[in-house]
This record gives sequence, C-alpha cells and structure tokens, in this order.
Amino acid sequence: MSYLQPNSRFGRREAPVIPVSEAPIIALPPVLVSPSRASDRVRPAAPSAAIAELRTHCLARLDPAAIAGMPSDRLIDDIETLISEIATQHRINLNAREQRELAEELVNDITGLGPLERLLADDSINDIMVNGPKKIFVERRGKVFQSNAQFRDVAHLVNVCQRIAAGIGRRIDESSPMVDARLADGSRVNIVFPPLALDGPYVSIRKFGKKVMDFTQLVGFGALTPQVARILELSSRARLNIIISGGTGSGKTTLMNALSQLIDPGERVVTVEDAAELQLQQPHVVRLETRPTSLEGRGEVNQRDLVRNALRMRPDRIIIGEVRGGEAFDMLQAMNTGHDGSMSTIHANTTRDALSRIENMVQMGSMGLPSLAIRSQISSSVDLIIQVERHRDGGRRITQVTEVCGLEGDMILMNDIFHFEIQGEGPDGRLRGEYRVSRIQPSFQERLVYFGLNREWAAALAGDAG
Repeated sequence: MSYLQPNSRFGRREAPVIPVSEAPIIALPPVLVSPSRASDRVRPAAPSAAIAELRTHCLARLDPAAIAGMPSDRLIDDIETLISEIATQHRINLNAREQRELAEELVNDITGLGPLERLLADDSINDIMVNGPKKIFVERRGKVFQSNAQFRDVAHLVNVCQRIAAGIGRRIDESSPMVDARLADGSRVNIVFPPLALDGPYVSIRKFGKKVMDFTQLVGFGALTPQVARILELSSRARLNIIISGGTGSGKTTLMNALSQLIDPGERVVTVEDAAELQLQQPHVVRLETRPTSLEGRGEVNQRDLVRNALRMRPDRIIIGEVRGGEAFDMLQAMNTGHDGSMSTIHANTTRDALSRIENMVQMGSMGLPSLAIRSQISSSVDLIIQVERHRDGGRRITQVTEVCGLEGDMILMNDIFHFEIQGEGPDGRLRGEYRVSRIQPSFQERLVYFGLNREWAAALAGDAG
C-alpha cells in the first residue's frame, strides 16, 4: 500500500509513516532558494517559527479517519518519523528529544487534551486551573504554582474544552457557557466560557489519586496522629454515622476512602456521587452517579433521586460523595432507618457549621419542616463529625473530631473528642501543634459495648494507639 502519492515531488516513494485518505494530500511549500547564491539555499527560520512550520506540515499530512483507532504509542512513533522526514526536507535542525516532544504534543492535540495531558500524567499535581490560553496554574503539595504549559491561542483552548464536553454528551459555547464534566480517569472538570469568562475559557480540573491512602500513610504525612487514627478506625468498625467536613481541596475524599477500607467485606455498600471519586476496595459495592440534563433539557437524575433509590437496594451502608442540597434530608433518613455506618462529606469551616449547613439544606429540600424537628433528626442520625483543613503550609490535617451528643432544648450538644491546636512553625516551614483530647464517655457508649469495642476506645483515648 502506498502512503504517499507516486508522483511525489520528492522524487521517491517514502517509507510508510501514516495511512492517508484517498483525498489529495496538501502540497508542502517549496524550499526557499535564492536565485543568486547557491549558499543561500535555505532561509533560516527562528526556532518557534520552525516548530510552527513543522506542526503545520505534519497536520496537513495526517488523515484523522486513518489515525483515529491507532494506539497512542504507535501513533507517536509514526509521527516522530514523519517529523524527522519533513525537518530533513526543509533543512530544520531538531534533535531527537525535540522531535519526540513535538510528536507527543501533536498526538495530544489530535487525540487528547493538548498541553493538559502532561499535567494530568503528573501524579504530584492535585489541581489544574486554566485562566485563559497563556495562564495555567497547578497545585502541588498544597501550594499553587504557574506552569510553563500553554495553549497556542484561544482557538486551541476552545477546541480542547469542546472535546471534553463532547466526551460526556454535553456542549459548551456561548449559548451554554458552563458545564461540569468528568474525564476518563475520573478527574472532575468545570468549564466556563465567554461571555461569562472575560479572559478566554476557564477550566478547573480536580484530579484524584490513582492509589488509595490508608491511615498509616496519612499518619506519615502528618494529617493525623496514631491516636486519632485508632479512634477513627474504631468509629468505622462500630458503624457510627460519620460526616466529613472541610473546604475545597482539604482532603475529605481521601479521608473517606481511608475510612471505607475498614468496612467489613461482607457488607453491601451503595455509593451515590455527582462525579465518581470514591475508590472502595470492598467486593460488594454498588456505585451510582448522577446524570445531568441532555442537550434537550431532559433526563436529569440528581443525588436525591439516587439516594431514594439506594434505600430500595438493600444496602448495609450508604455513602454519599458530597451533600450539597435537598438530598441531606434523605441522607438523615437513611442514617436513622437501619443503615448504620453511613458516611458523607460536606463543605463547612467547623463541625458546628457542618450541622448548620445540614439544617439549611434539609430546609431547602423539605419546605415547612420546623427547625426543632430537623435538629432532632440530625442529633439522632449523626454520631461523629470530622473536620479537615488545608493549612497555610500546604499540609492537610484533621483539626476536629466531634461527637453529636444529643438535643437539649433547641440546641444540639457537641463534644470535641480531638481538637488540633497550632503551637508554632518549625524550621522547615511546617506548622507544629498537638491535639487536645477529651476522655469523657461518648454518647454512643452503648454501641461501642454492643460491638465489644468500649475497652479499646478507652485505651485509645488514654494514649494507647495500639
């Protein structure tokens, strides 16, 4: 099979590179030759102009239909060969590394997300924030830095945004300028388009780790102490209903994944999420994910619909990725109707604020329910609230472990089992502190006795983390 036209102006049949369509190939511009001097056979081009020229010629030689199903590794190798050929013909000097980088860049532009592919492949990056084509910021270890990656122009960024939206059957344009999406690796994406975005499209990507962390690793990172880890392990084994509270990027999902590893393998767990982030390791897990409205504005399935349906699926525990609306009422119903050990996350600044937010969201979803009835439901449903924060040194730490003790009048009583107090900053810039511990008997003592964990709980509070 011929991969170039037989009457190619280069005077020979080239080695196979990439299949092309039957349509005529776009002719390459002739080498610039000076009529007066033989030494001026090639007009030197600036490096950036040479790269742009190579990119243009390569794209002109590629047939999208032919390369659509090719493996990425083979496609990179073939395009690298094509780049070497064209660079030789046009007297453009590129070393092997530059040819490989250009080949990877072209493949990312054709089949992937352009300059974002390299950032997505970097496991040290947690967040990617695109503020227009020339400004891309990343978060590493809790700190935000500007990346040297860039899009060529606004059109290049627009093309990548539309490819992301099309991957989930959505569209992004001026008539529909906002979209939430999920990449193939589970990363969550939010896109804002002009005219709402003033400096070109804005893209926010929250990546999720490929490996699930356990409490041993979290202790090693300084997110908690062995004593706190032991208490949380006993809380999960005792099937306490747990809310994990914190801000964006504070580590709520990471902590929930660690807690979920302690669930008995024989239990049936149903997860409900807006975007699938949880990585449960149990054999009996049923994963549910919401569905946005279609292009016609129909077919939406929200978290509340899924939580209600989960109650009919014979779950032992229900885990809700994040409560943010009327599904808070259904979550409390699940926790209070035999699904002990259920868990969820919520955005809040303190454990007390978390209860206030749950109350507000229940009122949003159940108009007319009095505050006292909602607080009574909360106090009888939620056992433990864990507050996580991202501190100014970039570290993510558990700052509060609070039990919900009950209702007195119209006030929910709470007790901090652990409260992290910052004491200063070390020579390495890391914050130093310690936990203040409350050793009073918890309100769920009967449950600890039922599971035979009361002595272990008391020993852990006394300082024996073993």
